[in-house]
Amino acid sequence: MSDEAIRIAIASGKGGTGKTTLATNLAVVCAQEGHRVTYADCDVEEPNGHLFLTPEPETRDDVSVLVPQLSPQGCSLCGICGTVCEFNAIAVLKSTVLVYPSLCHSCGACVTLCPEHAFHEQPRPIGFIRSGPVRGLSFLGGSLTIGEAQAPPVIRAIKRRLPENEIVIVDAPPGTSCPVVESVRGADYVVLMTEPTPFGLNDLRLAVGMLRELALPFGVVINRSDIGDSLVWDYCRQECVRILLEVPFSREIAQAYACGRLIVDESASYRAHMQIIYHQIRQEVTGVRTGSGQR
Repeated sequence: MSDEAIRIAIASGKGGTGKTTLATNLAVVCAQEGHRVTYADCDVEEPNGHLFLTPEPETRDDVSVLVPQLSPQGCSLCGICGTVCEFNAIAVLKSTVLVYPSLCHSCGACVTLCPEHAFHEQPRPIGFIRSGPVRGLSFLGGSLTIGEAQAPPVIRAIKRRLPENEIVIVDAPPGTSCPVVESVRGADYVVLMTEPTPFGLNDLRLAVGMLRELALPFGVVINRSDIGDSLVWDYCRQECVRILLEVPFSREIAQAYACGRLIVDESASYRAHMQIIYHQIRQEVTGVRTGSGQR
């Protein structure tokens, strides 16, 4: 790892906890401190990072997956393709073979194992990636086409473009499903956003279990920390989960978010919060204490 390189994923067990607010503002503060930064919006099913960070000029590139195409004249209806497909994307009938592209995971088993070589692969667009410069940083964001069911291929396409020697802020999807796992995989540190409510605690438990299974270091930011109950704090103490920051409810923050503005442009205290989080994470990942990270 170079002096600059660190990959931080911002995740949450549930939506609406302030994940994108933290990710976008953290990316801007790091860039303003003179670091090379890439913000990557991997919440491809409901992307909204571009509402706060609008790259200009913006470049769009399609994301495609390879799906099998059958040449009927070469098919003997042996049924091997349907047997080896683990995702039920191929159905072998008495007189024909049906291929369901939306179920295909592009594993290539049917193409490889067909004895007649009756399959070939062709690309099928499932989304796009937007990219461009904004506020001294690089923006990457993906969007899954409406009706498509598989987000991981778009997320992987974003991650293939991530630089190796920069600060990378990955804005992960909410929850603990496959898109989340794909987004946080390879992160040096994961920040879990939560809130002190029963739903927040339940989903925090699930997210902590996921990250421990993946053996990824993580800490928690409690948003709207002055509402709700104390059960999130009790859980973090019991499970030895580090609380990086507590952010009380703020009308100023809510108004800035509603208008698509960055909070660090309007709140010196929130800017200080972002600086504290970054330097705490860098210290934990690298073991090097920085002055800005000390309380």
